[in-house]
Amino acid sequence: MFKRYLLQYPRQFHTARVLRQEFKDPYKVLGIEKKSSQSDIKKAYYKLAKKYHPDINKEEDSQKRFHDLQNAYEILSDEEKRRQFDQFGAAAFSQGAGAGGPGGAGGPGGAYGGAQGFGGFGGFDFGGLNFEDLFGSAFGGNAGGRRSGSHPGGFGGSGFVREYKGENVTVPFQVSFKDAVFGVKNVKLNYQCYDPCSSCDGSGLKTGRSRSMCPTCHGSGTQVHVRGGFQMASTCQTCDGEGSSIGKDDRCETCHSHGFKVNSDKSITMDLPHGLQDGDTIRVPNQGSYPGMAIDPSMKSQVHLSRGDLLIRVRVKKDTRYQVSNNYDIIYTQEIPITTAALGGVVEIPTVDEEKVRLKVSSGTQHDQVIRIPNKGVPRGTRGDRGDMLIKFKIVIKKPKDETERYLWETLAHLTKDTTARRTITPSKPSTDDKSSSAAGKDNIEHNEGTIKKVENFLSNALKKIRGE
Repeated sequence: MFKRYLLQYPRQFHTARVLRQEFKDPYKVLGIEKKSSQSDIKKAYYKLAKKYHPDINKEEDSQKRFHDLQNAYEILSDEEKRRQFDQFGAAAFSQGAGAGGPGGAGGPGGAYGGAQGFGGFGGFDFGGLNFEDLFGSAFGGNAGGRRSGSHPGGFGGSGFVREYKGENVTVPFQVSFKDAVFGVKNVKLNYQCYDPCSSCDGSGLKTGRSRSMCPTCHGSGTQVHVRGGFQMASTCQTCDGEGSSIGKDDRCETCHSHGFKVNSDKSITMDLPHGLQDGDTIRVPNQGSYPGMAIDPSMKSQVHLSRGDLLIRVRVKKDTRYQVSNNYDIIYTQEIPITTAALGGVVEIPTVDEEKVRLKVSSGTQHDQVIRIPNKGVPRGTRGDRGDMLIKFKIVIKKPKDETERYLWETLAHLTKDTTARRTITPSKPSTDDKSSSAAGKDNIEHNEGTIKKVENFLSNALKKIRGE
């Protein structure tokens, strides 16, 4: 289970290079006019970015020029930020202006919020050139990485601030039907998740040791190679774009430089709510896995790590007696014989509260007829009111077990003038050729005669009652 998480947690933190510079007119930086179209803005930025990329251009001020281009493009490629600049000029993106707003420098996605990724280049044909491969590292690393947040204050502020959230952990939990209806108190759940290494505090380093500059990229976090006649910059494969690495002798012996470890003894005690249904998921925030990555101690002020969530997948044991309808009503099917349906009677109904309710059955009750018992369903909320319990009657009709029962049914059919019912009474006679059959037949006759005598007495008493005797 946790091997899968290891594959999903590659170390992808890139060393931030922070520059401080004054705000410059984005139109002048890109060398375009204010009436330029988005296509013109993209072309100008592409041309100049390729020229001044610090991994291609080794001039002293190339890095500063390149970041000017990044800032200019981010403002002009966003119609809202461009409108703000056209209306208010540099004041729209001054330190603290518009804080928290969509275009404010202090808010996510502000003018100095870093590059917006390479989705902004959609719809422009660069002749098959992978623009993300060329400038991916210059925009803060892998564009497709699992990272969020912003660069508050931009290059004039405190530097990059990135957020990493750990994986969610799913725990199955089975409850009885009754517990699903009324909820469960003090449920203890045990599960596994990633925790920061207690020995190195998530740095992956032994005490007193530090990271070393990556020998492949020499701290830049990128590798430059030639592809299709162009110099291409991509994330360094040796250090995963961090610009530094942990030497073999400097690795934490507990987590082996990963910065995290699997905690198999994680547990949480909580109350499950009422009205649960099979397949429901309960989310417990910030109780999942810690981000699986080692953080350079010197960069901790620029990185925010948070746990994923704990997801409790509810499985409700089936109770063949009950079904939930409309979230709050409970349906119970009660079988009754046809005589009870015709004459009426009293039945006992087991409720989900484990109580017995005596319920009157009206004479002439029909198949699938429903009777409602109030306030015996699923709790609706904290006020204590509940849904109803719906009793659905199922009339059971049995085949006559002997000739006496058949005679009574046929008599009833005659009295009710049922012309469609069969009339098939023929007294059985014992065979003269088989002594055993004769004996059995004699027993049946004696049994039937006894039953008939009881029927005669019953009918005699019934007739007396009808006559008022």
